[in-house]
Amino acid sequence: MSDTRQALYLIADELRGMATIGKHFAGNVYEVERAHRIMALAARVAALADDTSPAAARDTFFAEPWFRATPALGVEAAVFDPDGAILLVRRRDNGRWTMPGGIAEIGQTPAEGVLRELWEEAGLRGQVARLLGLFDARHSGGRSKVHLVRLVFLVDCADRSPTPGSETLDARFFPPDRLPPDLHYGQETVVPRVFHLRQSGQTFFDPAASYDADLPPHQRPAE
Repeated sequence: MSDTRQALYLIADELRGMATIGKHFAGNVYEVERAHRIMALAARVAALADDTSPAAARDTFFAEPWFRATPALGVEAAVFDPDGAILLVRRRDNGRWTMPGGIAEIGQTPAEGVLRELWEEAGLRGQVARLLGLFDARHSGGRSKVHLVRLVFLVDCADRSPTPGSETLDARFFPPDRLPPDLHYGQETVVPRVFHLRQSGQTFFDPAASYDADLPPHQRPAE
């Protein structure tokens, strides 16, 4: 695959992602129309890469706008003040408290995505220090229509004066022994663990081993 074709694929995928998210969160018919326009542009770019018609590419985009072959990827920021309290924001949609975060967007690394979410939801700039954990929402109490995996990053902020954004009602720091009772689904499991991970220097992931697993043999050569 040529560099030009690869670049076209990535541009088309980013545009497609923007259109899908834009349509999902559209507040009026004009935003819906703009999302469809972006999707059409994505199809034109994909058609250039595939040497096919924009209509064929567009049909694929519109037929499967939420198609995923892998789990959805979420990103969350763990920000602490000098006293060791963690930053939580109160979601506007359900009033529950959570670490700043959201779904990673196409065209950004997860680390870049978590800084975007931190800015949008708490008005803070920062620098990603390290990955604290990778949490499968199925095993941490999360509720989602799709299989969601969340990457939690430790983020250092020089200014720790949060300001709620358009998607949040409040933003403040909580010590580990005074967390709010109405945490968002799964956060009651993840947030206490994040305090420990920050102190221990460890990185969490759901443990797994294949020694006793029933694995399919069809990909191994005949012995």
